[in-house]
Amino acid sequence: MLRCLPAALSAAGLLLAISGCAHSPSYDPEDPLEKVNRRIFAVNLKADQYLLRPVATSYVRVLPDSARLAVRNFFENFLYPTTIANDFLQGKLEQGGEDSLRFALNSTIGLAGFLDVATGQGFERHDEDLGQTFGKWGFGQGWYLMLPLLGPTTNRDLVGRIGDSWTETLQYVSPVTTLDRLGFYSAQQIDHRGRLLKTDHVMHEQLDPYVFVRTAYLDYRQNLVFDGNPPDDISTVDEPQ
Repeated sequence: MLRCLPAALSAAGLLLAISGCAHSPSYDPEDPLEKVNRRIFAVNLKADQYLLRPVATSYVRVLPDSARLAVRNFFENFLYPTTIANDFLQGKLEQGGEDSLRFALNSTIGLAGFLDVATGQGFERHDEDLGQTFGKWGFGQGWYLMLPLLGPTTNRDLVGRIGDSWTETLQYVSPVTTLDRLGFYSAQQIDHRGRLLKTDHVMHEQLDPYVFVRTAYLDYRQNLVFDGNPPDDISTVDEPQ
């Protein structure tokens, strides 16, 4: 994961650059790099067509639903400290306490997270990250970006990804090599892609898949920042209520 000083300094500078940006509606995004983004998007589609999708298809075909659910539970629990940290950074103290209990239950009784026993005990899963935290405290999303292999993001979410690396459990498992990290996150992406196989037809039906993905991503992220209740006119908002 990105840990070097130059990356941290670049992230800090980028965050300062976007701090004054307003929230933009998904139908009118800040996308000054659209020409470059579209080229990267086309490469990503080819990588998905010839690599990720075939692997994910085999994964779904070989593993039964119960096994894939256990794998999904493990990944979600393993990465859950990021949600807990951002609960508290957003001032959601009660939710942070509940998510801490959820993580403890699933990590112990749930056999390292392969079983989701916490949901049955009333501790629902939440999804928080540093990009959402920045949005919570009024940082605009900045430009829309398409990253090679990693997919869509924004200035704000890219900085958040870098910051969230410090709360990922894998960061503190020793010894962990670069190859271990690559294997872990590749397996996570294969599992995630496997869940999306049934929605592939939606992409094929779009006149402009790039715009569709951009709008879907920005809508999804705004919905997370505002906890499912974004204002009608997002462009006038400086800070979520």
